[in-house]
Amino acid sequence: MKSKGNRNDRFSDDKIGFGFRQVRPELHESLVRDVFDSVAQRYDLMNDIMSIGLHRRWKATLLDRLIPRQNQTLLDVAGGTGDIADGFLKRGGSNAILCDFSEQMLQAGIDRALNHGRIVSQNRVCGEAATLPIKSMSVDACTIVFGLRNITRRRAALKEMWRTLKPGGHFLCLEFSPSVLPHLRPAYDAYSFKVLPWLGQHMAGDRDSYQYLAESIREFPGPDRISDEMRAAGFGNITQNPMTGGIVWLHSGWRV
Repeated sequence: MKSKGNRNDRFSDDKIGFGFRQVRPELHESLVRDVFDSVAQRYDLMNDIMSIGLHRRWKATLLDRLIPRQNQTLLDVAGGTGDIADGFLKRGGSNAILCDFSEQMLQAGIDRALNHGRIVSQNRVCGEAATLPIKSMSVDACTIVFGLRNITRRRAALKEMWRTLKPGGHFLCLEFSPSVLPHLRPAYDAYSFKVLPWLGQHMAGDRDSYQYLAESIREFPGPDRISDEMRAAGFGNITQNPMTGGIVWLHSGWRV
């Protein structure tokens, strides 16, 4: 499915989209952090409610592609509360590093693990995706799940994720996309701009954050553009696969 352009393609060089608004990069970073700090404690519950549980299937597909193995180290960027890192370890991976720029999201993940009587087994690092505090060529796999569209300097972040991978390392990105099948678009738009903010207001007490999340999906580039940016960052053997009618895309690349 060929992606169409969107308003992000027309943003000026000195501004970036925060939902449907244009803001300066330094403000964008703080606004996005505020969103995730605000939703952190209800983030996992809201994911289940908003996606009707589909996010678990999408993430399981990513882990199926990753094929975790002994002696492998995963870096999960924008890892939030740690479900991808958890899944990696449960499936046989040896080590997981979880990096997120929101201390509130990292703490919510720790709280969730402790509430379920689990040992916190991932290494948690608070840091920016565009300046990862991770050694070069130190991890076997790198993932970012529903986080790429929220990054202020996306191209720099892709280069950083490539930098951290060992030669032969695998990069996987799971992200919402505006490239939805045409016959799904009316229902998807109605859900995104009416139901989703309503759920945010009534379930999490935060309508504005979920309005932003809906807008950020529409402003995110299509899959072909993301593949081009991955290629420019150094990745090879790039593939892109739609899921659930193009609502979500799985992007794969390798450090070759």
